[in-house]
Amino acid sequence: MHIRTTTDPINLREVANPESHPRVCQGDSNNSLEIYFENEEHRREYLALQPEDPKVICGDDSDDYVAEG
Repeated sequence: MHIRTTTDPINLREVANPESHPRVCQGDSNNSLEIYFENEEHRREYLALQPEDPKVICGDDSDDYVAEG
């Protein structure tokens, strides 16, 4: 699945004409996230917030899942 967001995560404003703004793409050809920013400063600020060792959590939406607890 490819997810594309045009809401700048730093100031939460919608980015008009995203093709002419900086972006970050994360993931591979099958599963990716594309984030657009109002300016390069916001892109750099976002990248500085990234953890050194990010964790990816995969869910299980199967019909036989039973929550314990």
